[in-house]
Amino acid sequence: MSGILDGKRVLITGVLMESSIAFHAAKLAQEQGAEIILTAFPRPTLTERIAKKLPKPTKVIELDVTNDEHLGRLADIVGEELGGLDGVVHSIGFAPQDALGGNFLNTPFESVATAMHVSAYSLKSLTMACLPLMQNGGSVVGLTFDAQYAWPQYDWMGPAKAALEATSRYIARDLGKQNIRCNLISAGPIGSMAAKSIPGFSDLAAVWDDRSPLEWDLKDPEPAGKGIVALLSDWFPKTTGEIIHVDGGLHAIGA
Repeated sequence: MSGILDGKRVLITGVLMESSIAFHAAKLAQEQGAEIILTAFPRPTLTERIAKKLPKPTKVIELDVTNDEHLGRLADIVGEELGGLDGVVHSIGFAPQDALGGNFLNTPFESVATAMHVSAYSLKSLTMACLPLMQNGGSVVGLTFDAQYAWPQYDWMGPAKAALEATSRYIARDLGKQNIRCNLISAGPIGSMAAKSIPGFSDLAAVWDDRSPLEWDLKDPEPAGKGIVALLSDWFPKTTGEIIHVDGGLHAIGA
């Protein structure tokens, strides 16, 4: 039986640990028939070690999404490896420590600018770097953390995710004529490396214990990975500019 990504070529960012959503997206994508390539920064060797746990071998390339030189050479490197692309997964987010953990009112602009550049503007940068390889259309999928609300400890990553969500809509608008879709998965909290870097992350995650209609497991990134693979597939051919919640339903529940 064929997979829903048979024949698809997908670039995936953000594979840092087995516990990361991006790792499970990569694993599921391979299981569903895709050829994939991974990017990593700042330690490609770490991603190379994790990549050995995927069902099939895959190439890892260094990519700093704030580095114009890295972005400029990306299409050539990926093109040599895969020939083209049908999908891109943006699983990139970063904020300096002084932009997190209850320091919202005291965070300097330099730290805010870094969070915005890496976490939001990079969706546009990455998409445009890959655009020459997506001659037959394709799907761009990013990861957000519901930016409708002010979350405990999340601070400037909240506005950064709001900017990411808006950026996705504008990419959807401007690339729709090229049959390129851009959507986001809004995932519940996962105990990944990125999450563990947030001071007081346990306070944020505890919200799910009380309010999520479906039981939420911090140790299970697979549901979000499945959401990514579904959006990469042809099963959402006319869906773009959308945010799909994979959060146990918490987004629908009031206090």
